[in-house]
Amino acid sequence: MDAARAEEVYNDMKAKLKPKLSATMNKQKGDKAKVAYLTALVNMIIESVAGSEGYNPDPRQLTTFTKDSMPLRTLSRRVDGALPGVVNPVAIWEIKEYYYTTTFGSRVADGVYETLLDGMELEEMREHEGRNVEHMLALDAHYTWWECGRSYLCRIVDMLNMGYVDEVLFGYEVVERLPALAAEWVALAKAEAAKEPQIKGEVEGGGAQAELV
Repeated sequence: MDAARAEEVYNDMKAKLKPKLSATMNKQKGDKAKVAYLTALVNMIIESVAGSEGYNPDPRQLTTFTKDSMPLRTLSRRVDGALPGVVNPVAIWEIKEYYYTTTFGSRVADGVYETLLDGMELEEMREHEGRNVEHMLALDAHYTWWECGRSYLCRIVDMLNMGYVDEVLFGYEVVERLPALAAEWVALAKAEAAKEPQIKGEVEGGGAQAELV
């Protein structure tokens, strides 16, 4: 999608789902200071399935995993979202939206390799500890990816085929695919709840959250 299409879809879904979570704003200035449409779509769709307290839409801490309630692994980066929270999530996701970017610069390229790093750390934990975590990447801006960054799209497909990311959703696919994914994640979280503590963690603008279950 481009910015105009993303805004249209955002407004339609907001009217339909009526999310409680306030929309995240992008980091642009002036006329380009808008809602971060893809991020807002991801959050409201997951909220519609998991509930506003069933996931962390903007973690302020690093993602951590435990074994017998003791630290096992901590990822190197903060992710864009985790379900049910930052401690022992069953799913994490990253969102890359560049609706107002005019060139494919290093910041966009770095986003691809950040996803790769997360995927490699999750793979290491899966191979050595038997812990599997769903890893989703959502990305958009037709001009950025399809006209300027096709070579990096190939890298993203490589990551998908190599198992470093489980799902890659482009633009409107978030609306089509994410509700089913979120339902799967909620079921996984319930199944894993008795094994290790699941903690939501801090959210932008809020304090620390208690253990979920």
